[in-house]
Amino acid sequence: MTGRDATAQDADLPGTHTSPDRGRDRGPDRGPDRDADQEVGRDADGDGGQGARSPFGRPGNPFGGNPFVFGFTAALGVLTAWLLAQALAGTASALILIVVSLFLAVGLNPAVEWLERRNLSRGAAIAVVFAAMIVFFVVFGVSIAPALTDQTSEFFSRLPAYLTELQNHPQIRELDRQYQLLDRAQQYLTSGDLGRQAFGGLLGVAGVVISAVFSALTVLILTLYFLASLRSLTRLGYRLLPRSRRRRVQLLGDEILRRVGGYVAGNLLISLIAGVTTFLFLSIAGVPYALALSIIVAITDLIPLVGAVIGAAVATMVGFFVSLPVGIACLVFFVVYQQIENYLIAPRVMKTSIDVPAAATIVAALIGGALLGIVGALLAIPVAAALQLILVEVVLPRQERH
Repeated sequence: MTGRDATAQDADLPGTHTSPDRGRDRGPDRGPDRDADQEVGRDADGDGGQGARSPFGRPGNPFGGNPFVFGFTAALGVLTAWLLAQALAGTASALILIVVSLFLAVGLNPAVEWLERRNLSRGAAIAVVFAAMIVFFVVFGVSIAPALTDQTSEFFSRLPAYLTELQNHPQIRELDRQYQLLDRAQQYLTSGDLGRQAFGGLLGVAGVVISAVFSALTVLILTLYFLASLRSLTRLGYRLLPRSRRRRVQLLGDEILRRVGGYVAGNLLISLIAGVTTFLFLSIAGVPYALALSIIVAITDLIPLVGAVIGAAVATMVGFFVSLPVGIACLVFFVVYQQIENYLIAPRVMKTSIDVPAAATIVAALIGGALLGIVGALLAIPVAAALQLILVEVVLPRQERH
């Protein structure tokens, strides 16, 4: 019997019959063959099976390389960026109020925590701190309002005497003879232009005052809300970070908040010392409105670099109105006190809260003042302290590892 006959005979045996459906009965043993058949079926259609599933045919190639699509997408991106920039510019004033309120909340938080350690609830501690702030502003208003009213009324009451002195002055008389200055001034005062301009000026001043009051109330309310929910806000901010980085960012964030709070508390203490010292000196020197002037000195002392000079200039000018010796005494006092504050008081108060180099402080204050004015100058130093902490703890160690 030949091999072909043996093979045919084996195929006719009951146990050795092979058929095309035999692999289908084997189950898992035919997995690769089945996959190959499916691939062949997809290739036969030429669309990977998409033609059978989609009633509208096979999708075409993407438009990734089309220059018109790229230009249109880029134009949409530029337009979106421009709209976002316009939205930020339109809400700049509101964003500044929010940032100032958050800054004040962080700065007042150490005082609230100090009261909490004295067995007060957080709500009671916040109420005490805000009551102290309201009392301060009330005292400031009560002390400054009579001074402004008296000085204004005194100026207008002495205005005829000032004009008479000008007429008797030889140089003014010569200028009046050549250019008729006093006659023109008298005509301007008696005409209706002065009244219209004064009325417009009063409306402008009233608008500025109303805007300032509204902004102050907004800042106070936002500060109250931020201070009450500061812990929950910080926890929410930390939870937005990945778990692997959360612990380190939380430590850095808590340290930044501590430094900002320490800076605000220390700056307030320095301003309080300046105000009390100024009040004692002006009271002894006999300068009128000593309380109002000392509060002005304390508030302006909060502004870095130029704030102390502004407050000292106002108080010294009032001293010169009293007499020349009193004005000179005020000038000498403020010059000496500024040296004591800069080299003795401020370093001792700030050494435990914030440590920023003098050059960085000046640069930060100049940049902040150029960007946001007085608000930027106030926020610049704690921002510089936060950047210094990130630089020392994050950037420099990373650079050393590479």
